[in-house]
Amino acid sequence: MLTARDVLDPVPRRVLVGGVTGAGKTTLARRIGEILGLPHTEMDGLYHGVGWVPRPTFVEDVEAFTAEPTWVTEWQYTAVRGLLVSRADTLVWLDLPARVTLWRVLRRTLVRRARRTVLWNGNVEPPLSTMIGNPDHLLRWAWRTRHSMPERVLPLERDHPHLRIVRLRSSRDVALWLATLARSS
Repeated sequence: MLTARDVLDPVPRRVLVGGVTGAGKTTLARRIGEILGLPHTEMDGLYHGVGWVPRPTFVEDVEAFTAEPTWVTEWQYTAVRGLLVSRADTLVWLDLPARVTLWRVLRRTLVRRARRTVLWNGNVEPPLSTMIGNPDHLLRWAWRTRHSMPERVLPLERDHPHLRIVRLRSSRDVALWLATLARSS
């Protein structure tokens, strides 16, 4: 497993960014795309249809963009995780402390709700009161899954030897790795 100080040679062309909710997957994926000139596809935008209903073409859409020679996206959604790993050359694992990710989810959710930010396909964050009755509310999901990534990522070293895995454990690691990536590209 690689760290923030390791130079990736060759430069990644098909990149996944994994982490729990609130780790910063989309932000980092977008930044990697900018640095390397890779097209970024946001998984939430493909998955969520109107009214938060999953889009029926989600898997086909993922199959299509991952068939391209270059891309960067977030490693999420069980239905496509295996496909994504099989087609990627690099996985950047945001393994940040739970206190950081949970704070980010809470802050992001409150800001989006207060501003009524329009997200994917016209959706907005539901009222915070839905957290009480909905076991899959984003804040409850973030709490429940805050330690789920090691069991998903660690077996990849054995099961997918083609995949380079970069483990970033702090915001400082992320900044250092991005600087290294920019110098090497």
